[in-house]
Amino acid sequence: MTAAKKLGFQGAWSMAVGGMVGGGIFSTLGVVVGIAGPLAWLSFVLAGAIALLAGYSYVMLAKVYGEGGGAFTFLREVRQEGFAGSLAWVLILGYVLTNAVYAFTFGEYVGHVLPLGAAGARVTAIAILAVFVMVNLRGAGEAGGVEVFLVWFKLAVLVALAAFGLSRWDSSLLSRGVPEGHVGQAVLGAASVFMAYEGFQLLTYDYDEIDEPGRTLPRALMSAIVVVIGVYVAVALGTAMLIGADRVVEAKEVALSIAGREALGGVGVVIVTVAAAFSTGSAINATLFATARLSHEVAAAGELPEALEHRNRHDVPDRAVISLGLLAMLFATIGTLSDLVESASLAFLVTFSVVSGLAFIEGAGRRLLTGPGAIGAAAAAVILAIRLAASAPMALALFGAMILLAVVGRPFLLRHFKGDADPT
Repeated sequence: MTAAKKLGFQGAWSMAVGGMVGGGIFSTLGVVVGIAGPLAWLSFVLAGAIALLAGYSYVMLAKVYGEGGGAFTFLREVRQEGFAGSLAWVLILGYVLTNAVYAFTFGEYVGHVLPLGAAGARVTAIAILAVFVMVNLRGAGEAGGVEVFLVWFKLAVLVALAAFGLSRWDSSLLSRGVPEGHVGQAVLGAASVFMAYEGFQLLTYDYDEIDEPGRTLPRALMSAIVVVIGVYVAVALGTAMLIGADRVVEAKEVALSIAGREALGGVGVVIVTVAAAFSTGSAINATLFATARLSHEVAAAGELPEALEHRNRHDVPDRAVISLGLLAMLFATIGTLSDLVESASLAFLVTFSVVSGLAFIEGAGRRLLTGPGAIGAAAAAVILAIRLAASAPMALALFGAMILLAVVGRPFLLRHFKGDADPT
């Protein structure tokens, strides 16, 4: 039997870019402009800088331990099983919220074109999640070669839209109808939309599938983050040039669709909507697939209920897939775009600060980079938590409840659902 071909640089790079762009800019642009105003572009730069430092920590830890797997695996390597289990619960919550964001965005873009109305958009969000739950249950969830095509298609649409807008440069449109921006707002915006960058870590789960991972993973992951920063900045500026900051905020769920109409009329709407649908759909699929595998691994280690270890005849962790899909459906139904984006960002900032801190402690890579990564992510998490306490207390309460459940309730639940588990 011929061994499966491993991911080279292009495949690994495409997966990293696809994980970030897959819904990130379509979901977060209106949110960040509403917070940072004319400095939304700076928010993407600052968030990208934290992502770069965190990405460096991820690849250095993978190199030190000779395996990927992300935060859960890295913490278990240093025999912090209990902490690893608690953090895994937070990370899985972040993924669930992210899938809710992607589904919400998918529903809004499709609903805007058809049109379906608010209720129809929510039903569409639930439907697309249900579709990918079924796809994953049949063992077809892993991305194939078509992912490379989809990534380049998404990038082409976004870059073309940005270029069209930038060619009509009018700096007054950056601040039209929004508060005057300052650096503090840009920092807050960066923390609020950090989830736009989280997708790069999905690549670390495929460490063993990468050709020469010690060499390919750092090059692919770090360059992918740099490219995505550039794309996000260009789109933030270009979209404002097309429709003005006020309309970006007003139509934040479908801002790029409105910009597409301004650029190319009805054809532009169709192109952007197709790109958004493919982006968010493929992101749901990839995130659900990776999170189900992570949940199975965590359950096998005794840090999630044993029932989630179950696999169906397609060798898929079916109960994990279904549970994750149902939770995402719930959040996509009851949440607002801003609350979902900011809550997911908080989960990933907490996770990335821990990973960067671990890299610093373990001497993985240069401490001059891992230290600032840990501090930057932790500071952004605190800033975002304060914002949520003031503007979205229910979102913060939900996140706080999940932290409490992960740290305090986890041992009790594991004893209840798996009598022989050692939650410590």
